[in-house]
Amino acid sequence: MTGWFSRLVVSMTIRMPKWFVGWVSRRYVAGNTIEDAIKVMQRLSKEDACFTVDVLGEEISTMAEAQYFYDEYSRLIEAIISNNIDSDLSIKPTAFGLLIDRDKGYQNIKNLVAMANDHGMFVRLDMEDHRVTQATIDVVVDLHKEGLTNVGTVYQGRLFRTLDDIDYLENKLGPAADYRICKGIYLEPEDIAHSGYHEIVSATNASIDKMLAAGAYCAIASHDKPVINHALSALESHGMGPNIEDPRKNAGKPRKGKGPGYEFQMLLGVRGPLRRKLAAKGHKTRVYVPYGEKWYEYSIRRLQENPTVGAQVAKAFLMPWTNRP
Repeated sequence: MTGWFSRLVVSMTIRMPKWFVGWVSRRYVAGNTIEDAIKVMQRLSKEDACFTVDVLGEEISTMAEAQYFYDEYSRLIEAIISNNIDSDLSIKPTAFGLLIDRDKGYQNIKNLVAMANDHGMFVRLDMEDHRVTQATIDVVVDLHKEGLTNVGTVYQGRLFRTLDDIDYLENKLGPAADYRICKGIYLEPEDIAHSGYHEIVSATNASIDKMLAAGAYCAIASHDKPVINHALSALESHGMGPNIEDPRKNAGKPRKGKGPGYEFQMLLGVRGPLRRKLAAKGHKTRVYVPYGEKWYEYSIRRLQENPTVGAQVAKAFLMPWTNRP
């Protein structure tokens, strides 16, 4: 679908009543509560999927608000463990106060990562817009220095700085570096990021190549066939694949609960058939499961920040049989 059509769908959707936005978003958001998220994960576990869970919430304005996210994630860890679900955590650093008070925000994140570590659970620091890029990378490095290696971050292929950032984290962490690589949802200024589709795909593919060559764990988070096909070819060139022990000499030790040096990740409700096809071939596939009371703000923000999502909304609305979750 063309860009103008996607923008038109987005413009119409965000002006619709809240109930309509809720009807559209129920495909992409697990629900309001931990119980809702657990039910979705239990259902998709039957499809050989594992998960990373995100508690929805916009950037906070006071440190007092950070306590909500800490408490909710604490309860979430308990629910994941008690229900024996194969899941990581995804957190937004700004929800823990990183932009308001760096030291207190870092301590909040550290406490949660330590709690997850006690249960053998990995924590992914989601990458937000460019204001937080370096701060997020610094948190990962500092946590590793303190012995908390169950944490990694996300790099966005569209940013010009990403290839240099891969080098930076490789130098700091070596084979312990653990990335999620995606094209990037934030529409950043053109002086710091690619804006054309083909340029973004090419930059994302280059990031995948560099991560794999560095021996890093590479979580390929994309629904784009050009990215996935490139990743499959790159994995083959390194001798990597399903049920094959990671052959890269610079890869370090196998990671508990992880794939053999890589995995594929997809958003809840997007490209389900492709995810199941990858899983059927033996690839580890992880579903990003967002939930929470801030579902409306999340849905509107996602639409506004990346109007191309409008094409997916239209397809889900007009041809739901082509994209079963």
